[in-house]
Amino acid sequence: MDELDEVVAALERGRAVVLPTDTVYGLAALPAMDRAVRNLFELKGRGAEAPIAVLCASSEQAFALARDVSSVHRSIARACWPGPLTLVLRRRAALSWDLGEPADTIGVRVPDDPLIRALTEQVGPIAATSANRHGSDPATTAEEARRQLGGDVVLVDGGRLGTVASTVVDATGQPWKVLRIGAVSVADLEAAGAPL
Repeated sequence: MDELDEVVAALERGRAVVLPTDTVYGLAALPAMDRAVRNLFELKGRGAEAPIAVLCASSEQAFALARDVSSVHRSIARACWPGPLTLVLRRRAALSWDLGEPADTIGVRVPDDPLIRALTEQVGPIAATSANRHGSDPATTAEEARRQLGGDVVLVDGGRLGTVASTVVDATGQPWKVLRIGAVSVADLEAAGAPL
């Protein structure tokens, strides 16, 4: 069984998995498994007021989770995905995943990482957050993630990673609001045409 098969099997059993991404280590679970997502919140030590984003294989997969997707959203996705930008969009009404509050939005990202993209092509979108305790610095190694999170997690070691997470932008209204500056700068977003 190769690494991807092991990760798929762990996720399908409801396990939390620590994965390397194109930014920092991520802590992931299948979003349709409420118990598995609750475990992510518990491992992080944070409440539902800090929602968990979803990693996707493509912009098509990401936008299928949302409603009111505009040509501007698609243009920014073409400019910044795959890459370290999380867009918060209005959630598709029929999507009942419990990812935190508010329940009518969803943060989506298409990472520039071959393992994550292969995984999300196989199992669909995955709920993911940085693999560290809430309020702590992001883990730069898989072992550091294990020390911070404790608990029963499956680890995929991708070596030492950076410390800068994705930029998070609320793209549900006008103007868009930057919720967290990360690897994509405000200047990058403006150059791509984001209405900030």
